[in-house]
Amino acid sequence: MPRRTWLRRVLLVAGAANLAAGLLAATATTSQAAAQGPCDIYAAGGTPCVAAHSTTRALYASYAGPLYQVRRASDNATQDIGVLSAGGYANAAAQDSFCAGTSCVITVIYDESGKGNHLTQALKGHWPGPAAGGNDNLANAFEAPVTVAGHKAYGVYVAPGTGYRNNHTSGIATGDQPEGMYAIFDGTHYNGGCCFDYGNAETTGNDDGNGTMEAVYFGNSKGWGYGSGAGPWIMADLENGLFSGVNQHFNAGDPTVTNRFQTAVVKGGPNQWAIRGGNAQSGSLSTYYSGVRPNVSGYNPMKKQGAIILGIGGDNSNTGVGTFYEGVMTSGYPSDATENAVQANITAAGYSSAPTGTGSLTPGAKVSLQATTACCTSDYLRHDDADDKVAISAVGSSSPATTKAAATWIVRAGLANTSCLTFESADRPGRFLRHYAFVLQLNADDGGGAFAQDATFCPTPGNSGVGRSFQSVNYPAKDIRHYKYAGYVAGNGGSNPWDATASWAQDTSWLVASPWG
Repeated sequence: MPRRTWLRRVLLVAGAANLAAGLLAATATTSQAAAQGPCDIYAAGGTPCVAAHSTTRALYASYAGPLYQVRRASDNATQDIGVLSAGGYANAAAQDSFCAGTSCVITVIYDESGKGNHLTQALKGHWPGPAAGGNDNLANAFEAPVTVAGHKAYGVYVAPGTGYRNNHTSGIATGDQPEGMYAIFDGTHYNGGCCFDYGNAETTGNDDGNGTMEAVYFGNSKGWGYGSGAGPWIMADLENGLFSGVNQHFNAGDPTVTNRFQTAVVKGGPNQWAIRGGNAQSGSLSTYYSGVRPNVSGYNPMKKQGAIILGIGGDNSNTGVGTFYEGVMTSGYPSDATENAVQANITAAGYSSAPTGTGSLTPGAKVSLQATTACCTSDYLRHDDADDKVAISAVGSSSPATTKAAATWIVRAGLANTSCLTFESADRPGRFLRHYAFVLQLNADDGGGAFAQDATFCPTPGNSGVGRSFQSVNYPAKDIRHYKYAGYVAGNGGSNPWDATASWAQDTSWLVASPWG
């Protein structure tokens, strides 16, 4: 090759290496002094953030504004939830205080970039949502608790029918303009519905044809494209297709990913795009695809429209599920070096879902609930292995690990009343103890208005004078009870067999024990 071209390439490679080293060094300092956030790193790489959304932390070192807004059910009042200090973590205590004794939803996810690209309730699109007017539901503000660097925070829990959108944005890529995006998701909360996305979408709320979207997708849908293994996969929603690589359907290079906290990256420019991913708690990013646009007509050039979506598809398809903690969109196609430095910043942030205690009814603690009736003092409330029912069975030191795990619960703030409690399965994250037709079950949030109430129980002194009882928030005359070893909410007398008065006080009294799992 001509010497001048060769020299230019050498200098470009050297420059990229120096950028990577500089960004990584800056990120190492960040972990100690909080001197940079992800968007500071993108700006240093020449691809600044044009949207920055997080309910857990500031994404700029200097950001001191609100992260999100909550609305409480008791009086429809709203409050912004900000950071503890500039560049710091969410002030979750402000949410806890504001929402005490009632429930809250997340109404706004603020854009930290200064572009005003805030996310609010997604309005009716081609596909209607379940809320009034065909709009989408808003996320329960307490359903996705985490810690970040030891600080309590809350993510955005997307049940079916939940979605956020902004159709009137500023600075977001349109047409074939280059852009990048990343998001941190809960890698254990997904399904095959369409479509749990974050990124660039149509401004119309309709399917406007191939190439009118560019969003990062997470789930195990195989209706369009898919990768190796059983899923879930990180893919790109480019409209009328979830793409795992250059091929329309299967691409072996896109692996199943199973991290509890998952970094998911998509970026695209003129006839080039990439998928990358990694563990948001440790390690580096891997590249799952990098190359030309899909070998299907309509995607080169792209026809992006520049809206932003979270939790839904571009036409308001809203059957997907997932949990979102933070994400950004950039102007320009970020280098791998820049993204690697952002990943180092993410892992240094210290995301964790570890329980914060054991054996107490404090949100974040792990517990097991032991029966107190004379027949059954070796039995604990647990979910069944074969179905979604909840029952009691004997658990002891020699029990299989799966049995111990099934009898272990994580205490959460009550989804319908934060002064009460919700119990999340320890071994099936995202699935909650709830009653349905008065029968106890283990279910994922279905997005319906009744679920939060069905999954909320208020602790009271044990009805027998021993331990604690757990009163249904929407049926206050009924408590969690075991009856013939099955689980119910039951009254002290009533029309159902499990409302029998015999031993009701004992059957509804539980010892809060150290967790088996």
